[in-house]
Amino acid sequence: MTATLAVILVLAVVVGISLGMLGGGGSILTVPLLVYVAGLDAKVAIASSLFVVGVTSLAGMVSHARQGRVKWRTGLIFGLAGMVGAYSAGLVGGHLPGNVLLIAFAIMMVATSLAMLRGRRKAPAHASADSELPVKRIVLDGLVVGVATGLVGAGGGFLVVPALVLLGGLPMSVAVGTSLLVIAMKSFAGLAGYLSAVQLPWGLVLGVTAAAIVGSVIGGRLAGKVPETQLRKAFGWFVLVMGGFVLVQQGPSWAAPVALATVATAGLAASVCWNFVRACPLRRAVAG
Repeated sequence: MTATLAVILVLAVVVGISLGMLGGGGSILTVPLLVYVAGLDAKVAIASSLFVVGVTSLAGMVSHARQGRVKWRTGLIFGLAGMVGAYSAGLVGGHLPGNVLLIAFAIMMVATSLAMLRGRRKAPAHASADSELPVKRIVLDGLVVGVATGLVGAGGGFLVVPALVLLGGLPMSVAVGTSLLVIAMKSFAGLAGYLSAVQLPWGLVLGVTAAAIVGSVIGGRLAGKVPETQLRKAFGWFVLVMGGFVLVQQGPSWAAPVALATVATAGLAASVCWNFVRACPLRRAVAG
């Protein structure tokens, strides 16, 4: 048991490093860690991951806020809308079968990995730290992302950051800092919904949270020292493989080859499409 706990805490540090370096990925790693290493029930693992990611995001937000990289008005409106969606979905998720939640979580992992392999678009040229999202768009996006987070405990930074950058026109650094506020708010709301149906092993949860916070500090210091593009692609392939693993574990035996083939094809398609899009400007330049 001691050895297993040590492995769990080491992996929790990795979760924190992911949050510190990439601004997301915490729940994508935390749920499989708690299910397949710690041996928790799926619903308990999802609820626990919401607490871990919420607290770790809140801790990571402090340094961003000190450097003026948190857009409070945008983040609070987005976060409040996300809390409504997350709490409602958490209430529903607490009463759904565990294997259904894990299959939904695996689908979210595959979708997240494809977004990571595709890469982020650059912020619009007019983006600035003073940009604000239209309130209606903030509320709609917050509700959708909140439902995803509250139901399966996933969909944090890799959904919030693109929304803030692509739809709101915020600079990447401000979007990452603001996303941590949003993630913390909707994670705690989703947790509140789940607590009506599950009990958390608080000793384990607090230990994992502390280790993840340590990892987030390490990740924050490593950020910028490792090329983001290569790091994100490597992590994207890892998440894609993990998503395929969860699908195989939770689905019927006959569906395993189909799931693996679908995941592999989706990953290759995302990689080929991204390389083609990057090559297009070069081709046009040569043709001209």
